[in-house]
Amino acid sequence: MKNYSQAINDPALDGEERLSALSGLEAGHGNTENRKNEEVNNHIHTIYSFSPYSPSMAALLARNAGLGAAGSVDHDSIAAAREMLAACAILGIGGCVGAEIRVSFRTGADGKPGALAPRKLNNPDSAGYAYTTIQGVPEQAIQKMADFLAPIRAERLKRTQAMAVSANALLLDAGFSVIDFESDIIAKSKYNEGGGITERHLLAAMAEKIILKFGKGPGIAEGLKSKMGVCVSPKIAALLSDPDNPHYLYDLLGVLKAELLPGIYIQPDEKECIPAAEATAFARAVAAIPAYPYLGDVGESPTGDKKAEKFEDEYLDELFAEISRLGYQAIAYMPPRNTPAQLARVRKLSAEWGFMEISGVDINSSRQSFNCPEVLRDDSRHLLDTTWALIAHERLASVDERYGLFSDRNPVASMNLAGRLTFYAGLGKKLDLHHPDESAIMLAKEIDNR
Repeated sequence: MKNYSQAINDPALDGEERLSALSGLEAGHGNTENRKNEEVNNHIHTIYSFSPYSPSMAALLARNAGLGAAGSVDHDSIAAAREMLAACAILGIGGCVGAEIRVSFRTGADGKPGALAPRKLNNPDSAGYAYTTIQGVPEQAIQKMADFLAPIRAERLKRTQAMAVSANALLLDAGFSVIDFESDIIAKSKYNEGGGITERHLLAAMAEKIILKFGKGPGIAEGLKSKMGVCVSPKIAALLSDPDNPHYLYDLLGVLKAELLPGIYIQPDEKECIPAAEATAFARAVAAIPAYPYLGDVGESPTGDKKAEKFEDEYLDELFAEISRLGYQAIAYMPPRNTPAQLARVRKLSAEWGFMEISGVDINSSRQSFNCPEVLRDDSRHLLDTTWALIAHERLASVDERYGLFSDRNPVASMNLAGRLTFYAGLGKKLDLHHPDESAIMLAKEIDNR
């Protein structure tokens, strides 16, 4: 019998079994220590896209890091949602759920070429295609979201299979074992349970074949150079030389992403990256919130995962006009990524265009911290309130969609956005976090009686 800690993060178990283990762990510890502080993170990936963490483990690590709220946002998948929300309730922290997809700006809502079609948006891999998050998904919309995402997942699966053919050619030429797509990728991806397959699944499979050949240790950096022409920095070579490095797979995967992925990458099409207006229309129809994740020009990346490159800053005013036209309701961003000047400009434009601001730092590697102390800066503290407004929106829209933050049938729809966000943040902070659904019913009555 596995211990509770092992079971909480066991991908072979189902969500209910992991939640049972989480409940057992909490009961055993008595949960007498108040770990909660003000930090929040709304952009945590789980095993349902690519991450070392189950939804239960992600929620536990977030709480143990001192977060007061955590949200799952998986690539092309909403499969983590119910487990994530239940785990947050067990732990007594705020929870919210969503998904992240790539959409096309190449075609406008009228079928004509989009105004930003040739631009490099927030996606380093493809001009004209952009990441989009759909957040604050009400409970009754989770299955609708899964159905909406299913054909996107299927298209990405086919593209990844095609890239695996090229990856296998590289591996075979270098004398490595080749990838079996079914056992090495699908079986490990949770795809058959609604998870999304990403390029990282393919790179992880390649990394495992390289480790199988050389083992973990000093020989792997030299093997990469001699067999694949990949040179690694002294810093990464030192990490790969340590067989006890707990992040070994992720460190090697990072090398492959930078050095080998460009040579095998296949561009997506509009079957996989649906028109942005189609994605925002769906989100709004189910009372979820479509958000554009701002990346911004990257100089020396604060997070170390982006090369110096220009993205949206040169045409940011034009971008805000376009995303407003396309039906977006929010801007998402990661405070550690950007300079104060970049963030000040984004916040000013968000206020001018009436966009909600949503924060979060994507977690998909064991090396990353769940903390985001940047949200505690004076210029970012409003993101704490928008997180609690997002949580209140999700729970209240689960009671009835008319209580959604952007619903024109909302009893407080006459408030301006800033007023609604402040009001909903207050409601979010009143939730009984161990029983958020039940307390949301009481808060709905408070809105009606306002």
